[in-house]
Amino acid sequence: MVRSAVTGVTPDYWDDACRHLAKRDRVMKKLIPQFGEARLQSRGDAFTTLARSVVGQQISVKAAQSVWERFVATVGGPTARLAPAAVLKVDTPALRGAGLSARKTEYLTDLARHFESGAVHVRQWQQMDDEAIIDELVAIRGIGRWTAEMFLIFHLMRPDVMPLDDLGLIKGISVNYFSGEPVSRAEARELGDAWAPFRSVATWYIWRSLDPLPVDY
Repeated sequence: MVRSAVTGVTPDYWDDACRHLAKRDRVMKKLIPQFGEARLQSRGDAFTTLARSVVGQQISVKAAQSVWERFVATVGGPTARLAPAAVLKVDTPALRGAGLSARKTEYLTDLARHFESGAVHVRQWQQMDDEAIIDELVAIRGIGRWTAEMFLIFHLMRPDVMPLDDLGLIKGISVNYFSGEPVSRAEARELGDAWAPFRSVATWYIWRSLDPLPVDY
């Protein structure tokens, strides 16, 4: 997960969600006050956010930041906003020279093509449900369901996403609800039913319980 210095935007449902979760769930009632005024924040634009997620796959945060900066310099765009058309103008050897693997170069090019061609309906996303957006995103090479769900939570700030493939969420549920015992996806899903319609918010607090630093995407 790559950190961004861009000023964030906080979802307007957050306080209502916290009240709902504290009322419905004994663990959330204790957990939420521990983090004071900390809130989820959305940063950047859609293409830049997804490109950063591709660059950061399977490497450390520090390495990802270094490659990202070289990639942006190669493309020639500002760090806050990256244009898909600009990525498509850069040839493969130049992208590889920025430190990207052959596979990530292909992924970023495919991502840029999807945005430039209108295959992803960015302007309609606010009216589309979560699963419809996930379907569009996983059609892009290098983006799986987990990345799509992180995008829904951190960029679109959808309130009710339960990323069951996230190891941190499963670990946090184990620690906070099952005294560290192993937890199945079915058990995690059942627990999440009590968090609806604010499963994204509960997930964020579970992450924070494991790592007090803000979780950014």
